[in-house]
Amino acid sequence: MSAEQRRLAAVMFTDLVGYTALTQRNEALAMQLLEEHRKLVRPFFPNHNGREIKTIGDAFLVEFASALEATRCAFDIQQSLNELNSGRSQDRSVMLRIGIHLGDVIHAENDVYGDAVNIASRIEPLASPGGICVSQQVYDQIKNKFEFPLSTLGGKNLKNVSESVEVYRVVLPWERKTESELSLEKNRIAVLPFANMSPDPNDQYFADGITEEIISIVSGISGLSVISRTSVMSYKGSTKKLGEIGRELDVGSILEGSVRKAGNRIRITAQLIDVAGDKHLWAQNYDRNLDDIFAVQSEIAEKVAGELKIRLVDSEKRTLEKKPTENTEAYTFFLRGRELLRQETEASLRQGITLFEKAIQLDPSFARAYVGMAECHLALAESGQDAYGDSLSNAKAPLDRALALDPDLPEAHSCLSGLLFDMDDVPRAEAEARKALELNPSLTESYRLLFELAGLRGDNEELVKQIEIAYRLDPLMPHYIWLMGHAYLYTGRGQEALEFWKKNEQLAPAHTYRGMTEYYLTKGDIKKAKEFHAKFVKLEPTHPWAMWMDGVLAAYEGDGEKARLIVKKIEEAKMGPIAFNYIAYVYHALGDLDSYFEYMNKVVETHAAIPLILMHSPLLAKARTDPRYLELVEKVRKRLGLTS
Repeated sequence: MSAEQRRLAAVMFTDLVGYTALTQRNEALAMQLLEEHRKLVRPFFPNHNGREIKTIGDAFLVEFASALEATRCAFDIQQSLNELNSGRSQDRSVMLRIGIHLGDVIHAENDVYGDAVNIASRIEPLASPGGICVSQQVYDQIKNKFEFPLSTLGGKNLKNVSESVEVYRVVLPWERKTESELSLEKNRIAVLPFANMSPDPNDQYFADGITEEIISIVSGISGLSVISRTSVMSYKGSTKKLGEIGRELDVGSILEGSVRKAGNRIRITAQLIDVAGDKHLWAQNYDRNLDDIFAVQSEIAEKVAGELKIRLVDSEKRTLEKKPTENTEAYTFFLRGRELLRQETEASLRQGITLFEKAIQLDPSFARAYVGMAECHLALAESGQDAYGDSLSNAKAPLDRALALDPDLPEAHSCLSGLLFDMDDVPRAEAEARKALELNPSLTESYRLLFELAGLRGDNEELVKQIEIAYRLDPLMPHYIWLMGHAYLYTGRGQEALEFWKKNEQLAPAHTYRGMTEYYLTKGDIKKAKEFHAKFVKLEPTHPWAMWMDGVLAAYEGDGEKARLIVKKIEEAKMGPIAFNYIAYVYHALGDLDSYFEYMNKVVETHAAIPLILMHSPLLAKARTDPRYLELVEKVRKRLGLTS
């Protein structure tokens, strides 16, 4: 077929599990199993009206006119191989992963191209060995026709695919007995804190920094879902067994190791563990000079990808090989700066800026050091330690420089999206967040921003979807536990919110007590609301939420005098414009909508609006029946650039 043609087709991508690793151990056996697998699998394609396009190493690319035919073909293949493997040892088993997508394809020169091929190839690694994964488009075609159940894996951000793709796995009959093991996806991975084995205890920052660096580099590999640093660092020094950690984080693979730094020499050990099978997949020691640190990090990432059967594309290989700096002293300053940034105190943030500046003085082309400096300035702004406008300006200049040096730096796009959101430029903030996720699908803060934008647009489905992804990537982060429950509460799923908060009470007690207080208020159960409010106040007595909730509870109990005294206390606390929100909430609980809208208009004028609460909280439902509400929301949206 020489002329280019375009048509709708179901595209199947298959991959032979463990083939690359086997070629290194026993090349003759690998070649034998490859040829055997081709002879076994090929006859199934024509039986289901499929057309083999080509083989790519150990993979098949096959086209079908029907999504249902493609899925039935995949099922027949896996059923046949399951029967074959039942009588074989593990090292001689023939295991395939299969991915299927329905979309537009382009035929030219006896080959097939287009997004459908790319998406199918990205979905295939998400399947478990011996399993089948399909896209939303395939699911929509087969859900009422296919004989076996399909279970969602949620929205997935796939490499070079602009929008999230909902992925489903076929629940195969012989898998059901081991459902608990199958729920641990091998391609969901946690990088646990690398132990500090250095003789100088002050080098702890280096081990923590290397952990964060490995998380960053591994999370840039498409097909992997990588747990965020904030969740894994809670296991620092933990004596928990890896299986327990794996179940708590819902991961199928764990990477752990140690770091020893002595002068200019480093020793890094790393090992990859299969959680479900409780077995080592790979282990390696690296004894190098400090200036080889980037090569070590790249090698570890490549080994992880290889063992988990992730095929690296050329752009990913280039990213892994790219050094952030040639200056190891600058890199040391950078790692120390990152450690101070994570402490989030005014003193640590200002010292962090100084260290990032030193890194830049040593290497003016060190793009990530500029991002670190910008993050410090933003944190100072958001904590009220610096004038808001000045901090935003101080953050923008280094971000502009970082992106000029490295236009494809995911962390820079993610940080810029937050900056633009704070500057009320929502359209550009959204574009930057999506760009960041295209480059690195494991950046949780970008999902959080998309969650906020969905709330602004009133898109409840997208609101829940985006925060669910962020929570799955950072399940021990208290802020995401708080937001996840509110996503349910704000979209009419109050019982789910309550159950979610109860489940996470031990992980984030203060955040869940706040959530449960609000839940019981929406149900009119003042006694229960006061019970959980008291639990929160015991933990965080000076938190601003405690003060305004005191006022709301007093108003709900009919004690208007106490509620107004609390309003006065909020005014005297000198919290800045954010306090206008809290005062407005108390007035709403009092039923004084004139005062509520007076203060909410001040909120908008002073750049202090919290749109999610304004537009979605059930506690403010009465105001939404007032004509002034639509005017207020229009002001918010106009300020954020969401109206023409």
